Amino acid sequence: MEHTEITLSVRALVEFAYSSGSLEPGFRSGASMAEGTRSHQLIQKQYKEGDRKEVYLKTGIAYGELLFQIDGRCDGLLTAEDGSLTVEEIKSMAGIPDPALEGKEVHWAQAYMYAYMLATDLELPCIQVKLTYVQRGSEAQYSLYREMSREALTAFALETVSRYAPYAEMMVRYKTKRGESITNLSFPFSAYRPGQRHFAAAVYTSIAEGANLFAQAPTGIGKTMSTLFPAVKALGEGKVAGIFYLTAKTVTRIAAQEAASMLNRRGLHLHVIALTAKEKACFREEGICGTDSCAYAEGYYDRINGALIDMLEHETLMTRETIAGYAHKHQVCPFEFSLDAAYACDVVICDYNYIYDPRISLKRMSEERKKNTVLLVDEAHNLVDRGREMYSASLTKAPFLALSRTYKTANPRLGTAAKAVNAFFIALRKICGDKGVGEWAAYPEELPELLENFAAEAELELLNSSSPVSSVQTEEDGVDSLLDTYYAVQGMLRTFKTYDERYITYAEVRSGDVYLKLFNLDPSHLLQQMGKSFRSQILFSATLSPLSYYRDMIGAGEEDYSLSLASPFHKEQWQVSVLPVSTRFHDREASLQPLSNALRGMVSKKGNYLVFFPSYLYLRNVYEVFTEKYPEVSTLLQGSGMSEPEREGFLAAFRPDNPEPLLGFAVLGGIFSEGVDLPGDRLNGVMVVGVGLPQVGLERNLLRSYFQSQGKNGFDYAYIYPGMCKVQQAGGRLIRSESDSGVIVLADDRFMQPSYRQLLPEEWRDYSVLT
Repeated sequence: MEHTEITLSVRALVEFAYSSGSLEPGFRSGASMAEGTRSHQLIQKQYKEGDRKEVYLKTGIAYGELLFQIDGRCDGLLTAEDGSLTVEEIKSMAGIPDPALEGKEVHWAQAYMYAYMLATDLELPCIQVKLTYVQRGSEAQYSLYREMSREALTAFALETVSRYAPYAEMMVRYKTKRGESITNLSFPFSAYRPGQRHFAAAVYTSIAEGANLFAQAPTGIGKTMSTLFPAVKALGEGKVAGIFYLTAKTVTRIAAQEAASMLNRRGLHLHVIALTAKEKACFREEGICGTDSCAYAEGYYDRINGALIDMLEHETLMTRETIAGYAHKHQVCPFEFSLDAAYACDVVICDYNYIYDPRISLKRMSEERKKNTVLLVDEAHNLVDRGREMYSASLTKAPFLALSRTYKTANPRLGTAAKAVNAFFIALRKICGDKGVGEWAAYPEELPELLENFAAEAELELLNSSSPVSSVQTEEDGVDSLLDTYYAVQGMLRTFKTYDERYITYAEVRSGDVYLKLFNLDPSHLLQQMGKSFRSQILFSATLSPLSYYRDMIGAGEEDYSLSLASPFHKEQWQVSVLPVSTRFHDREASLQPLSNALRGMVSKKGNYLVFFPSYLYLRNVYEVFTEKYPEVSTLLQGSGMSEPEREGFLAAFRPDNPEPLLGFAVLGGIFSEGVDLPGDRLNGVMVVGVGLPQVGLERNLLRSYFQSQGKNGFDYAYIYPGMCKVQQAGGRLIRSESDSGVIVLADDRFMQPSYRQLLPEEWRDYSVLT
């Protein structure tokens, strides 16, 4: 009989078949994976000659029409003096090993599967199984032993695959239907837009060759479908096994969901899931896990398999709402449910963090799957600053002072560890001197040990306390909790390991507190290292200009492809003008009246308009002058920290049938200047105030000096390129389709300088000058 092969690891098999119980509430050690590795090494160092560690094993088990190909590495294979064998499975644990414990069923199951493989391969009548628990952070350990016959192990292995079989059979049916649907899938539009076929072909070629592609694709090309459609076709042909569509903002995630939905309506049968941040997905009103009971966490592992099979059998596009519906139905945590489902889906739509950020990345994804996965990185220009953020780390003095006082008597060891870090910051403040600033090419050599001691004591407190201080603020208002401080320390300990010549350390004295940061100046190396694990990266944006800068900052290799596409729109669709006013900081007061007058001129015709400012303060100052002088014009004002309903309300006001002009005041580089789609008469004009330069400050000047030392134009890298990217993004809100038209006013005399003008889209360069 011909079998359908199911390939999976021992761990994946037994965790599906035997995991039970609840999600652990509250604190989870950020160092548990590293501690687990240390626990394994601690035990394996005790092995004698003839014992083996990390032994690779593989077996095939037939079940009905399925053939399970199962592999994995057992932690230890021990040989006794009489030649008998013992299989050892090592597990780290948070608490102190209890001699009365019997061991978790899922842990025994993993050991039994390895024992079954050995007993079968070597035709052993019986074999000893050893389960060893090691307390994290100490050398306390306890071992359990069981003698197992080959017959018992064979029965166990068959029982195990029988538990997995319903899921496997469902996935076999799904993949057959998926393959047929992709083969029959046609491009979802009647015709390609100008440049779109070329873009899609370049994406497909890059994926097929396992190469990276940097693509500057102007608005109107149809970037989402141009990348997703060829990637799906490559998946159907077996060239890739998975697709991650990575976004920086919610609006681009929604666009990807809509593209997937369109393909589904055209007959595609494909598991697509969109991941939502934990605080937004959580059913609890406060949006965070606590130490108290939660119906969706209790017994989670007893219900999760049924929830997964139910959703994957009946759904293709799994949005936040879809996931919430099934989570309610099966009483499982929606966030953890979405993560578990993501490992089974073909397309995962999520934030950059899930791939590039070592703190958040999907750690259960195997290296083998990564090698067969393509990354579609939308709005890739955002990856530069996001990369710096991911790979930098900072700490302040205040939490350690507060924690040293809080735990002085409650936990003297923790109090002492916090006091030692606080003393370091006191010394650092003196080093900063009268200027209150210090810069160094290396991190303080004494700091790692101090932070490691603090982290170890904090972890024990968080693990062992019945009501951890993690949820309680310390003595000083606004000071981070123990849990927050612990995670910040873990972030810095992690950053020590990647610190090199692309970093700088700086300290500042701020309002009496001391701030220390390991600042990543150039994220290209680490972004490149994270991306290397995957088959292909397609990095695309309408504002990946200049392309050489983004290739440099994101870490392109010489073999990576580049593509620059012309706009599919006609120059006549834009009416571009420059208002030659100075918006430099010291000239802003004088610019208020000219800007207000120019805005009134822009909105003289009925329609909807947006104006973008480099700061909230500048925005409010012009808004006050404009509304006082021209009260007849309807206006909207972007607020700081707007909720999703408030954002939706702001955009909903831009209706094509507004009887009078509407002018929205927004911030350049903010939530309305990127990824927002207001087609047709929903938007008739845009003014961009200033050239978008980041505010002059310590970090930007550090970047300028660093890139200047690397033989590059430091001012361009630190200020001009990031600023002009924001200008292009804001102006790009205007023309969204072949039938759109409107006006763009660029309000700054610097737009007339060659160094700035050459960075404008070609369609904008033939501008008129307002007088």
